[in-house]
Formats: sequence, C-alpha cells, structure tokens
Amino acid sequence: MRKTLTAGIAVGAVAALAAFAPAYAISDTTADLSVLHGIPDTPVDVYVNGELTLDDFQPGDLAGPLDLPAGDYVVALTATDAADDSAPVLGPITLTLEANKSYTAVAHLDTDGAPTAKLFTNDISATDAGQGRLTVRHVAAAPAVDILAGGQPVVSGLANPDEASLDLAAGTVSAAVALAGTTDPVIGPADVTVSEGALTIVYAWGSAADENLALAVQTVSGLHSGPDGVNTGEAGLAAENGSTGWLFGAGAALLLAVAAGSVLSVRAANARR
Repeated sequence: MRKTLTAGIAVGAVAALAAFAPAYAISDTTADLSVLHGIPDTPVDVYVNGELTLDDFQPGDLAGPLDLPAGDYVVALTATDAADDSAPVLGPITLTLEANKSYTAVAHLDTDGAPTAKLFTNDISATDAGQGRLTVRHVAAAPAVDILAGGQPVVSGLANPDEASLDLAAGTVSAAVALAGTTDPVIGPADVTVSEGALTIVYAWGSAADENLALAVQTVSGLHSGPDGVNTGEAGLAAENGSTGWLFGAGAALLLAVAAGSVLSVRAANARR
C-alpha cells in the first residue's frame, strides 16, 4: 500500500502572480510564505476551500515564496489522485498568516518517524554590515544533532523540530550534521553560502532509520532593508548522506499558478530561539 501523508503543506496563489517571479516583497497587509516538503516517499494532493490547489506535491519540493494577503486559510490534504477532499488524511485545518512576516511551512517527520508539520517564522530582522544570518532547523526523524561548520560544532544538541540561529560574517561555510556529541557527519559536509544581508536556512530532513537524511538550503534576502523590503528568495543545494543531492523547487513553482486567491499549510506553533 502506498504510504500517504498525514500532515503536509502546499501553497496556492492569485492567478495573476507569475510562478517564475524570483521574489515578493511583504507589506503591512501581506505575508511571505514558502513551503518545503520534507517527508520522503510521500506525495500528496492539497485542497483549499474544497478546491484542488496542488496536485501530486512531491517530497523535496520547495514552493514559493508568495506574497499573500494576511488572514485565515482552510485546507485539507488527501492521498494523491483522490476524487475530492471528502476523506482527508488531515484537515480541514485553518492557517492564520500575519501581515509583515516571512514564513516557511515544512511537512516533515517527527523524531519517531511519524509525519507531522511545522510553521516557522523566519527572522528577517536587520543584520549588521558585512554579516548574514544562518538558521538551522532539525526536521528529520533522528535524535538530537550537532551542527558542524568547518568540522567544529557551532550548534549543539538541536532536537526535532527546533531551530537555532547565528549571525556570521558573510562567506562560505562547510556545514555538516552529526549526532549530538560526535563529529562524524550523518549529513554533508556541503558548502553553504552565507550572504551579506540575507537569511540562509539549512534544514536537516528525512529519516536516519531509512538512510535518506538530506540537507536542504533556503535563502531569504533583503535583511538590510527592514521588513517592508524583504524578499524571500532562492531554493538551494541539498546534500544527502555526504554526497551532493538534488536541487529542489522548480517543479513545485510551476504548479502555483493553478490556484486563485488561496493558500494552505498546517497549524503549528512557531518555536523561536
């Protein structure tokens, strides 16, 4: 039997928004939302207000960012190719997006390997000149981990689904993930670029038991300009079990134009450092 998603995320956009647009600026009436699907081997169909919004959303896809009106959105998630949303595997759920904020919603596995979801609020406060911000998020079915930079731990004991942030001098960091108290990577190493005035978000996702742990990177630019000028930008590299893996985001972006004036995600409290 095909494994189905019991918690997940997707986005829909106003039809006039081009799926190819590189970034969107948030404002006092809108929020930015990106979506990462971090549950291995688990495609899902997503409905918003009873309408199919995202069809066959695949693990590893990063959708967005989209500039969305602040407010509530109701969603239901089904197995792929469901006739409608009358038998959801999750939902209906209401998501509330606040204006002038940047979010990333992540479908992922909890520590024990069960599908779950988390809505993160991205820290878009200004950085000092010459610096960027690095945020690490543990969304993998794995015990607590240490984050290594240049072979040395810079974040210790990070547990699922927590996050930690550091402001660093702009440059390239060789990042890896190791079990807490060790320095033997279980993910990576992979080069991560920390850009001046940008938030670089690294996600450890997948399952240790299934040996499909992966490292995914998202960039949110414009931190020097204050919240009204923030653009949530690029999807980036991934490293899987120490080797260069897939790039994600292109396929999901093309699907966003099918929705009109709707967005969906999961309700989850945001854990801030």
